[in-house]
Amino acid sequence: MAYADATVYPVAVKSCNRVVTFQAPPQRAVSNDVNLTEMMVALGLQSHMVGYSGVSGWNKPTPELLHLLGKLPEIATKYPSLETLLDANADFYFAGWNYGMRLGGDVTPESLAPLGIQTYELTESCAQIMPRAQATLNDVYNDLYNLGKIFDVQGQADALVQDMQNRVAAAEEKIANAPRVKVFLYDSGEDRPMTSGRLAMPQALISAAGGRNVMGDVEASWTYVNWESVVAANPQVIVIVDYGEVSAAQKQKFLENNPALQSIDAVRNRRFVVLPYVAVTPGIQNVKAIEVMAAAFHGPWQ
Repeated sequence: MAYADATVYPVAVKSCNRVVTFQAPPQRAVSNDVNLTEMMVALGLQSHMVGYSGVSGWNKPTPELLHLLGKLPEIATKYPSLETLLDANADFYFAGWNYGMRLGGDVTPESLAPLGIQTYELTESCAQIMPRAQATLNDVYNDLYNLGKIFDVQGQADALVQDMQNRVAAAEEKIANAPRVKVFLYDSGEDRPMTSGRLAMPQALISAAGGRNVMGDVEASWTYVNWESVVAANPQVIVIVDYGEVSAAQKQKFLENNPALQSIDAVRNRRFVVLPYVAVTPGIQNVKAIEVMAAAFHGPWQ
């Protein structure tokens, strides 16, 4: 079936290691986290939603996103509980592992199914519960295509993916002959830094931007490493994720003033790139992240 075709129900989609069958488009959907919520909005699915969760507790939503969400409520500032989803009378939950669900937690596809709530899991997050080789941009495209099937908006999904692919191709063409830049992604943490291994989306974004994730040999998604391994890798650029209670400026100041990091090229040369959380987690802003990083990695600093 071509992605632009109308959905014929029942329709089955693969979600991590499960197959989920939908008899009709969900009418009372809830999305968790800002990146997943942006995907829903980009496909024009607000009329199929009763709310969203996990945005303001971690990030400050943009006025543009809030405008597009209209009167839809944020039913939980962080992870929603079973009771919260039941109170919203949800029939669909778009979330991921560590994006609204935790392994062994109260809110899982298995706990929601008996309550009449179907779950679609963010593809990148499947690394938390099953073997995966590495994160790729196809993970994001897959999620958009599957949402298109589930909600019968395959034309919108197809057009959105095509636009993203065209922009990525244009960015990659500009830096096709440029040398790879060694990059460390700094999410948070002082005693030990949280970063991206090869199973989290920054692995794909850094590569598309002409960089090499210095933690790309770590078989993990979002994970903690030791500062000693960062110093040994000697990244040329550090990408700082802007979110949470500690600002990007505070994170950069910590890196610049940490005596243990003064030998790192990126710190010595003050080569930092700041990206919002929503751009480095799977979603429609991944293309913007690639464009910004590509320009920074291979721009005037070179």
